[in-house]
Amino acid sequence: LKQMGAPPKPDYPIINADEIHLYDGFLFGLSGRYGIMPAQMKNFMDSTGKLWYSGGLVAKAAGCFFSTGSQGGGQETMGLTAVTFFSYQGMVFVPMGYIDKRAFSFDEPHGASPYGCGTFAGPDGSRQPSELEKGMAVSHGKHFGTIAAKLTK
Repeated sequence: LKQMGAPPKPDYPIINADEIHLYDGFLFGLSGRYGIMPAQMKNFMDSTGKLWYSGGLVAKAAGCFFSTGSQGGGQETMGLTAVTFFSYQGMVFVPMGYIDKRAFSFDEPHGASPYGCGTFAGPDGSRQPSELEKGMAVSHGKHFGTIAAKLTK
C-alpha cells in the first residue's frame, strides 16, 4: 500500500480463508479502480479453493458495499464480479436492491446501486461518505442481517 501512495491503515483484524467458514455471513467492502475489485480481494477469493471443494461456504449470506473514485467508477461491475465468487461458493447473495427509497434520490451524488450501498471517494480519496450514503449503509446492513439470521435457523 505504501508503494501505491495509500495512507497507513489501522491494525484491524484480517480474516483468512481458514477462518471464514466459521461465520454466518459476509459483507465485503470493495474499493475499486478502473471498474475492478482490488487485487488483494481477488487474491483472498482465490485462496478459498479448499472451501469451494468442501462446500464450506454453501448457504452463507454474502453481500458487498463499494467505494470508487468517481461516478461510473465500476461499483456495479464490482458487484457483478463478486456475484460470480458467491455463486461458485454456493453462497446466497443479499443485495441492497431498492429496499431504501433514498437510493432513487437525485438530490446529491451517492454510490448506492441494487448491488449494494456505496460511496464516491473522489479522485484523490479525500471525500467521506455523505449522511445519505451512511443512511443507506445502515439500511443495507439491517437488511443483510435480517436475511443472514433467517439462513442460519
